Amino acid sequence: MRILFVHPNFPAQFGHIATRLVAQGDECAFVSRAATGLRAGVRCIQYTPKGGATRANHYTSRTFENAVWNAHGVYEACKTSGLEPDLIVGHCGFGTTLFLPEIYGCPIVSYFEYYYRPHDSDMDFRPEFAPTELDFLRARARNAMILLDLDACAAGYTPTHWQKSLVPPAYASKVETIHDGIDVDAWRRRPVERRLRGEALPPGTRVVTYAARGLEAMRGFDIFVRLANRIAAERADVVFVVVGSDRVAYGNDLRHIKAPTFREHVLATERPDLGRFRFLGTVPPEELAAVLSLSDLHVYLTVPFVPSWSLLNALACECVVLASDTPPVREIIDDGRNGLLAPFYDLDALTTQALRVLDRPEDHRPLATAGRALVDGRYSLDVTLPRLRALFGRLGRAPNA
Repeated sequence: MRILFVHPNFPAQFGHIATRLVAQGDECAFVSRAATGLRAGVRCIQYTPKGGATRANHYTSRTFENAVWNAHGVYEACKTSGLEPDLIVGHCGFGTTLFLPEIYGCPIVSYFEYYYRPHDSDMDFRPEFAPTELDFLRARARNAMILLDLDACAAGYTPTHWQKSLVPPAYASKVETIHDGIDVDAWRRRPVERRLRGEALPPGTRVVTYAARGLEAMRGFDIFVRLANRIAAERADVVFVVVGSDRVAYGNDLRHIKAPTFREHVLATERPDLGRFRFLGTVPPEELAAVLSLSDLHVYLTVPFVPSWSLLNALACECVVLASDTPPVREIIDDGRNGLLAPFYDLDALTTQALRVLDRPEDHRPLATAGRALVDGRYSLDVTLPRLRALFGRLGRAPNA
């Protein structure tokens, strides 16, 4: 099959899938704002939005305005690309596939990630970081392009059953639950030196890890630092290794603080012993896998929102994971069987669980083994890719077939 993947970013949720499909004999192209040339056999084509939302646009419609400019940029790039796809796969909501039916007669598959809700959702889970009144209104308006994509697609898929539960009922029958897939050969526990960027870790040092795209409230960075303070007060042998950038990927943290970044705000407020922390910033996957291989305890915290790849990466690397007991996480972590859960705000429960693991890490290794088995059996590319390829094959048709 000739499959066209479309996403503003590269590789995003599609790059590793396209690479595998090319290796299996499919012909894949990827249209994005970033990549050009040939990447692991995938033809990459760049598009450039020629406009975007401004202050003149209503605050609640700016997401839609940006998506329309994405749509037009992709349309212009594809019009002169010479591509003749049998199937198009795009991310629902970015608008990137909206105008492509004017060029191609093939079906579209939409990757559905999240349907925004103003209440009982990520928006109001943390009242101390409450959005503005306009933000609550925008949550309803920003589903506009998502609804257009769900209506136009021949079928869709979403990574988890929890995310599937957010699909509006009118479109639920079009969307299957199929995870993007984890490369379990890359994400695995491996023998590593007890070093962090050249720094030798003293024998007996316990390593607690935390990883997020951005160090922000929605991923509980402040809760993690409070937990670290409690752990540090009980144990002098723990080092806290933090992976992630200073950006706020989600939420409106910066409206509620005076510091330039949420990390600076948290460190100034909670005043941890920075000698116990190692902030690595954004790291390549190989380095993150090595860090996770050092971990005695990995902490994953999130409000009810899209579950992070980092959670599954940590499980694949056989980390003992302590996570927030929120709906998307409960689908993955079975408390006491493949990881540990505690309420997001319950520092007493989080601390008790963490200290039990750090007191006797070997006693908790069965949790790590079960976490790896979960990823192997449910989320690995070897499991998910055949299901995706079957979905694509049912809709598209190979040339001369």
